[in-house]
Amino acid sequence: MKRALLASLALTLPAPLLAAPDNAIDAKRIEAMVRAITTDDFQGRAPGTPGEEKTIAWLVEQFRALGLEPGGPNGAWTQPVPLLHTRLGTPTRLEVTRGAATQPLETGKDIYLSTLQPKDRAVIANAPMVFVGYGVKAPERGWDDFKGVDLKGKIAVFLINDPDFEAKDGEAVKDSFGGRTMTYYGRWTYKFEEAARQGAVGALIVHDAPGAGYGWNVVVSPGGENYDMVRPADRITSVALQGWLSGEAATALFRDAGLDLAALRVRARSKDFLPVELKGARFAADIPVTREVVQSRNVLAKISGAKRPDEVVMLGAHWDAYGIGKPDPQGRTIRAGANDDGIGVAALLEMARLFRAGPKPERTIVFGMWSAEERGLLGSETYAANPVYAHEKTVANLTVDVLQTAGRAKDVILIGKGQNTLEDDLARFAAKQGRTITPDAAPERGLFYRADHFPLAKRGVPVLLMMGLAGGADLVEGGRAAGEKWVSDYTTNCYHQACDAWSADWNLDGAVMDMELVRSMASELANSNRWPEWKPGSEFKDVRDKSADKRR
Repeated sequence: MKRALLASLALTLPAPLLAAPDNAIDAKRIEAMVRAITTDDFQGRAPGTPGEEKTIAWLVEQFRALGLEPGGPNGAWTQPVPLLHTRLGTPTRLEVTRGAATQPLETGKDIYLSTLQPKDRAVIANAPMVFVGYGVKAPERGWDDFKGVDLKGKIAVFLINDPDFEAKDGEAVKDSFGGRTMTYYGRWTYKFEEAARQGAVGALIVHDAPGAGYGWNVVVSPGGENYDMVRPADRITSVALQGWLSGEAATALFRDAGLDLAALRVRARSKDFLPVELKGARFAADIPVTREVVQSRNVLAKISGAKRPDEVVMLGAHWDAYGIGKPDPQGRTIRAGANDDGIGVAALLEMARLFRAGPKPERTIVFGMWSAEERGLLGSETYAANPVYAHEKTVANLTVDVLQTAGRAKDVILIGKGQNTLEDDLARFAAKQGRTITPDAAPERGLFYRADHFPLAKRGVPVLLMMGLAGGADLVEGGRAAGEKWVSDYTTNCYHQACDAWSADWNLDGAVMDMELVRSMASELANSNRWPEWKPGSEFKDVRDKSADKRR
């Protein structure tokens, strides 16, 4: 069976992948690998599908052919990632009622929903709706949007982002949460988690593109699917239904309840804000759920260190994409994720080739190809919760996830400014390329909390994310305007869509330079005694500091 699968895969591989003896990242090899894993044979690389089986086999064969060692638990190439996979069907009931009046909600237009509970139906019967502002409970900032209001059996309605996101000069809240830089309190994941902690039966976030960092098309792109780690019945940490209201639907919903959503947005920016019930509004849903437990896998490979093998430099990317969806306007159904994160996968394989061909590093270099990033960072979270290599001895995690394909840039976009000393290393190596550092132009989108480095950051491991979505680069041809156009075009048209496919128009010169930066940083860390550190003020510094004695 395995031999037959590998034989079929051989037809999709660029040949030969072990060529290019030079000591530089080869754009042609990157392109060939991306094209290989975005063919229809891989079915969009969704976890728990035949596409995953082909992807895992392909990745293992690449690492084996390059001469790397298995890096998973007990000498295996892979780490199990069991996932609960749910998909909502067509609702038999989805509406808001007020007395005798009923307002149906149209999935995909007015509302987007999913569930993380292992049940055959998602049912909510006439639940009151309560607006909780930004839904933040942050004792260290003296902030509590809930004020002890009982949300049991109710629907919590949130605003996206942080309470100071839209703050004006002179408002007391201004810069209380980092200004335009999103904190974890601003992430949709936090809001759904907090709704469950508060006892709510459902959670809805009012969508707006500036606050979310993406349009409604991205919100609805999973098509009612969701994934979670498999949890015991007594440790379910989610509400029955979670999702988003479109801005238009939310405005109308509040208006019909006699409320002004725009005015409530302003009130929500105060510490004195109190939750507001949408009087008379009752939310009801009855939706069939298809559910299964799927066995997915992370792929881990390594080059053991010659002097300090227990000290680990980790490079990461996610292998998964969005699988097969509804036809787009061109009739395409396979969402192959060529850039997100096919380029990252290819980058790690190319770096593995070069590290393996060179002198053996002093520290161990681990290459982590994560599952289920698109489903909530679940592969990297599974690893972080069950580490193969001790977090306190993991020197750093460098993650590659989406790189710009518009050519050379004069600068490098930094995500997470002020977090740790890896940004200083990045600036130093960028200067050697004749490039400068530009902080993330849209920190309100919270990209620092949205990629596979984050589960490791939460455990104290210093991290750096190389991602082309963090703002328009200052391109050699076209400047900042051209860089911003690339980001806008990609996020608006292709992000999580079928058109995220390889194109003959790609110019990987800038992406290769970014890869070389990651490679240079990893090489220096793997051949030194240095331990990067979190900077004062980082929320992850205390976690790392507690294990300082294990790195002396």
